[in-house]
Amino acid sequence: MLNYMLSPDTQAILLLCASFGQNRQTEPQPLTLSEYNAVESWLDENDMIPQDLLNQTVKNWLSRSTIGKLNSERLIALLERGFMLSLAVEKWTNQGLWILGRGDNQYPKHLKQKLRHSAPPIIYGVGNIELLSQGGLAIVGSRDVDEEGLSFTYRVVQTCAEEGINVISGGARGVDQASMLGVLATGGTSVGVVADSLSKTAVAGKYRAAIKEGRLTLISTYDPNASFSAGNAMGRNKYIYGLADYALVVTSSVGKGGTWAGATEAIERIKDVPIFVRLWGNAPVGNRELLKKGAKSFPEEPWDNSLKTLLAAASSQIEATNYQVQGTESERTNGIIHQPLEVAQSLVNSPIIVNNSLIKDIYEAVLPFILKQLDNPKDAKSLAQCLDVRKVQIEDWLSKAVKEGKVTKTKNPVAYVANKLLL
Repeated sequence: MLNYMLSPDTQAILLLCASFGQNRQTEPQPLTLSEYNAVESWLDENDMIPQDLLNQTVKNWLSRSTIGKLNSERLIALLERGFMLSLAVEKWTNQGLWILGRGDNQYPKHLKQKLRHSAPPIIYGVGNIELLSQGGLAIVGSRDVDEEGLSFTYRVVQTCAEEGINVISGGARGVDQASMLGVLATGGTSVGVVADSLSKTAVAGKYRAAIKEGRLTLISTYDPNASFSAGNAMGRNKYIYGLADYALVVTSSVGKGGTWAGATEAIERIKDVPIFVRLWGNAPVGNRELLKKGAKSFPEEPWDNSLKTLLAAASSQIEATNYQVQGTESERTNGIIHQPLEVAQSLVNSPIIVNNSLIKDIYEAVLPFILKQLDNPKDAKSLAQCLDVRKVQIEDWLSKAVKEGKVTKTKNPVAYVANKLLL
């Protein structure tokens, strides 16, 4: 009966990809991420979705089909594990866990948009599922961190709690655990992406109250009873970054370790998640090396309850290849032709710390283009797409424009429109 708690798509994905507590080398071996992607592509080509694989007619067709290098007998054997699925789901739900498949409506869109085919087919979790879609600041760092690094971490997460910024981390000893426990202790929210033993972590005393209060969500892309492995720990790093709007590396070694590997992977492959590093005080050499690879310097204290704005301003940038400018080379050189939003964004195209006056200049430079787009009502998401900037940045600018009376916010549905009486 508990199977009905899952969507048919998720049931099919679990049958193909889940180990159900067994060693993943047990026959038939569950599909890896790349193997599942091959199956998904085959389904798309044939105008089908995962739940269609539960149909006996499709299974018969599958036995005569070729999907990459996958053995059709293996696929059918995996799909025939219905009894194992029933037992596993009953066990997981009795432990308070839930399961999301890549086709579920509540599956975090951040992961799909940023990781695409690297997004995990299955997410196991416990806690407030809505926190997965709130974005926030990912905070990571080495297990071995000094007092200065820990103190800095606590100050950051306290500010996050005060400003309502969700904190995403990995829950490992050191910076990760300190950031999660720190933000929870100050009344904030957090998402923990664990690499092993989700079922045990979910009932740990240090997390129990926050889960019950809806302020903490723990997830894993591995079997809830999986033991620790270095490969799993490395593999989950991209999901920490993928759930976030921004990321902060508090401490990192050079060229080795999970923090370094995760940060360099994110810099190279997850282009729309700005990676910041701590550079002040006794910051390790690894942090400065990450700066050379494309990370940004984290805004300097004091943040004065404007950390979200500082992060948005420091990360708002656009590549020159996206510029669409008309006019002669002479006109562009002499500033006669101005790129609309790109000019404002280029003001912060630097790892150097921005101050409040610069943030004000950026807002004032962008405002005319916001107002032009708001001749007719638009919601924040649509406006962000029109101007090719992040939704969180648009929301900050709109909030300021509403306070100034230059933009009116409507309800049912929520939208924004320029106040033409003041223009």
